[in-house]
Amino acid sequence: MKHAILGAGAIGGLVGTALASLGEDVTVVVRPERLPSFPGNLLLERPSGSGSITAPAKAVATLTEPVDVLWIATKTYQLQTALDVVRVVPGCVVPLLNGVDHIAVLAARFGPERVVPATIAVEAERIAPGRFIQRSPFVRLNVAGRGEPLLGVIVAGLGDLGFNCQFIQNEQTLLWSKLCFLGPFALVTSASGLNVGEIFADARWKQRLSSAIAEACAVANASGAEVDALQLQAAGHAQFHAKRPCRRPAARIGCYWRSYCARRRAVRDRCLDDGRVDGDDSLEDGRPMIAAIP
Repeated sequence: MKHAILGAGAIGGLVGTALASLGEDVTVVVRPERLPSFPGNLLLERPSGSGSITAPAKAVATLTEPVDVLWIATKTYQLQTALDVVRVVPGCVVPLLNGVDHIAVLAARFGPERVVPATIAVEAERIAPGRFIQRSPFVRLNVAGRGEPLLGVIVAGLGDLGFNCQFIQNEQTLLWSKLCFLGPFALVTSASGLNVGEIFADARWKQRLSSAIAEACAVANASGAEVDALQLQAAGHAQFHAKRPCRRPAARIGCYWRSYCARRRAVRDRCLDDGRVDGDDSLEDGRPMIAAIP
């Protein structure tokens, strides 16, 4: 099949390289200024013992040729701008973004029948154009069950590469499970100024993390998802304590946590300026953290 990758960062690069290594026809959509120097082969460095993957891919600045699958791996806030360079209607759209709101945006653009929600969990990094590193020992790819007839063979091939893949029937559970995991950690690290290891070691902030997870899960379940707060908290505790020691205190929380932590001071300052949070990190007024920090 023909695949296009919109968003040639760590996630898009990892998925594109893996697909190309399976013999799939892969086109990577890149910014115009990067097109002349973009390499003809993608390189993915994998954790020790897994080896590296090198595979050919074509690069374009605008997607004008039909593709069977468009994989979207932009940041959520970049989605609308990124879609401007897509000039065709793909057979299937697989977004790997965090959150839930992007599904409606893509359904309005391409038609709801073409959008197959998915999530991915991995720690990865783009080190240069077309060059990527998978830092975590795992890649977890969850795809909406209705995508199985088209993507079943592809997902099985990714499984042979070491991806942990699942088709999930409840699309709200698929999307909200990751959001209920990411959101509370982002909120608590922003409010506390601590990394995740420090939060787990602090009884007060650990309790606030539990409260934020419970509140997020309540919203998710009211939206039709089936997400268990205790299971999410246990999974988070196991994941972060299983990571290797690192000299950078925020690095052990993964690539998406590093992104949030890099901005947490700005988020905190904005909340203070708007009067939505008082100047004391303790939030002693008792307001729910999800209400206190949007």
